[in-house]
Amino acid sequence: MALPSPARGTLGVVVRRRNMAEEGERKAALEMVQADGTDGSCVTFVLHDEDHTLGNSLRYMVMKNPDVQFCGYCITHPSESKINFRIQTRGSLPAVEPFRKGLTDLMGVCQHVLNTFEKSMKEYRAQKEEEMQ
Repeated sequence: MALPSPARGTLGVVVRRRNMAEEGERKAALEMVQADGTDGSCVTFVLHDEDHTLGNSLRYMVMKNPDVQFCGYCITHPSESKINFRIQTRGSLPAVEPFRKGLTDLMGVCQHVLNTFEKSMKEYRAQKEEEMQ
């Protein structure tokens, strides 16, 4: 599948145009929107099919990075399931790096919670089996 060519929006932002044939196809889960003339240290990521659950936890993880000057997100409209997630970094660090690190760190936290839960459930079931005997 060929990606649609970027076009300039009214605010000087790179946008992706989609035609009706592409709407039936699976759309990308992530888009990057960057203003003209910027060096990549300030980027808005559009996350499709996501809500506050990911937005707030990812914002928290990204803001732990001392190189991040600003990080915030908004849900464009309650009837749309997409997030505009904006990161601005200090210096020449590309905004993609703290975004990627935030996602990786968040996956690690989620895996830790899952492992702890499964361990506790296993211990609970073993305790209940002992009580039944």
